[in-house]
Amino acid sequence: MTIDIESIWQDRSQIEALQSTRLTEMLRTIIPRNRFWTSKLQAAGVDVADIRGLDDLARLPFTTKQELVDNQQEQPPYGSNLSFPSTHYRRLHQTSGTTGRPIRWMDTEDSWNWFMECWRQIYTLAGLQSWDRLFFPFSFGPFIGFWAAFEGAGRFGNFCIAGGGMSTSVRLQAMIENEATVVCCTPTYAMRMAEVAAAEGIDLKETSVRMLLVAGEPGGTIPATRARIEEAWEARVIDHWGMTEIGSLGIESEDRPGGLYLLETECIAEILQPETLQPVAAGEVGELVMTNLGRMGAPLIRYRTRDLVKASTAADPAGRKLTWLDGGIIGRSDDMVIVRGNNVFPSSIEAVVREIPDIAEFRIELRTVRAMQELCVAIEPTPEAVNTAAGLIERVQSALRQRLGFAIDVRSAAPGELPRFELKSRRIVREES
Repeated sequence: MTIDIESIWQDRSQIEALQSTRLTEMLRTIIPRNRFWTSKLQAAGVDVADIRGLDDLARLPFTTKQELVDNQQEQPPYGSNLSFPSTHYRRLHQTSGTTGRPIRWMDTEDSWNWFMECWRQIYTLAGLQSWDRLFFPFSFGPFIGFWAAFEGAGRFGNFCIAGGGMSTSVRLQAMIENEATVVCCTPTYAMRMAEVAAAEGIDLKETSVRMLLVAGEPGGTIPATRARIEEAWEARVIDHWGMTEIGSLGIESEDRPGGLYLLETECIAEILQPETLQPVAAGEVGELVMTNLGRMGAPLIRYRTRDLVKASTAADPAGRKLTWLDGGIIGRSDDMVIVRGNNVFPSSIEAVVREIPDIAEFRIELRTVRAMQELCVAIEPTPEAVNTAAGLIERVQSALRQRLGFAIDVRSAAPGELPRFELKSRRIVREES
């Protein structure tokens, strides 16, 4: 029987009933086949027969990325989170390694089909049309996000253009010649493409591009970053959230900007206080903890993403009952740094820096001096602003002090000194003192 997912979005009781059914079905499918989960649940004293739905979710143990890393190191190369014999698996991907050692992840054909259903829902909410032509300006490699987005659009029936193995200049030309209407990339690379286009005299506003679907960084829901991209391209920015190990499960909708819907027919989302792991009050910031419900080949239960979010308490203008994360991903708990007693998230710095059009790129430089963290923001002026770098430093220092409430050191970088990125940016550099 085919389930009308879009109608379920309108009824919270149906969403939760489906979640309960899929949770119990998953547990009964993977236990005792999956050695990782069989061992983990036994250690936690959990009998799968006692889990009857959402009300029993809190009885299940949490999972962390470090557990997955350790498990794969102890049982290489893929770890023990495999529910079926190795001959059943068809796909292998791995994390980008931005926040530590990369994790390999295997998918069966059924698990990959679930991934494609997630992307069908993502493209539906994003407002993708049958006539849209999608351009993917990156080299694919083992990173799952690109493959899933590309194949998901193909299954949706769209024309897809792969832009791997090209320079940014050649990619721009391919995008224009093939009349792409949607570009899928990181926010950083959207700005890099705009930078190269401007240097080569290409007016992106004259291209066919109407939408940029961005992911991999928080920039898509940082107002200043979004505004800079949308102004350069004269196109709509749609933010997306996902993780290699958990799946593609969050998307900004065409009709509700400024946040992310969670695909709760495909997952169970909890927002918990990071220290106590208890639910936060409605509308408060907490850590996003996810359980996916269709990736039977290598599922994750109560996975601590470390992403900080806030669920909206406002009425949904479209009548959807899906959890909507106001402002998208606010930051990561493991990215927060303490500078002279002040908690600072990189996204808070980016929100200020991106408001200043004379800055082409920036980097956050951290070092520890006598057990205290010191922070400096390196800014690279645009070609037009190179001769006024001293004044630009003062402007940035003033803006950061006003917005964050304390002083931060700022230095000027030489033209071209700061790296550009195709994939996730790495703008936090930790230096040894």
